Amino acid sequence: MIKIPNFKNVEIKNILFDYNGTLAKNGKVGKKRRSLLQKICKQYNVYVITADTFGSVHEELKDFDLEVVVLTSDNHTKEKEIFLKSLDRERTIALGNGNNDVDMLKSAVISIAILGDEGCAKETLLASDIVCKSIIDAMGLLLYPKRLTATLRR
Repeated sequence: MIKIPNFKNVEIKNILFDYNGTLAKNGKVGKKRRSLLQKICKQYNVYVITADTFGSVHEELKDFDLEVVVLTSDNHTKEKEIFLKSLDRERTIALGNGNNDVDMLKSAVISIAILGDEGCAKETLLASDIVCKSIIDAMGLLLYPKRLTATLRR
């Protein structure tokens, strides 16, 4: 249980990552990200949701204990939100950077926008509880949840 004074108390079970622009850069997950992701997969149920623009997600993540969800509809924004809600939104942290992540972030118990190499859409920033300058920093929040408390307490 993460107790965040004057914000909320949460028990996180699931982490939902957008892939490109959030977890991956140009369809690839770098060495440091891989190392941290391995640790996160040991603490949480991890899901990665993507349109798989570069066609690389399955190969890149084949060695991780996580579930990859490839988007298939014409409305990725809605599809991401529906998937998040299927996980138990009150126990799920979502991370993203694009406009199609907005509804997913709004629906998560805690949402983290990533201001990485691809930038971050304005609406995504406004929909998030926390903004991190990199996915590495955001992964640190997941591995050390007291950092979430320090950032979100009121």
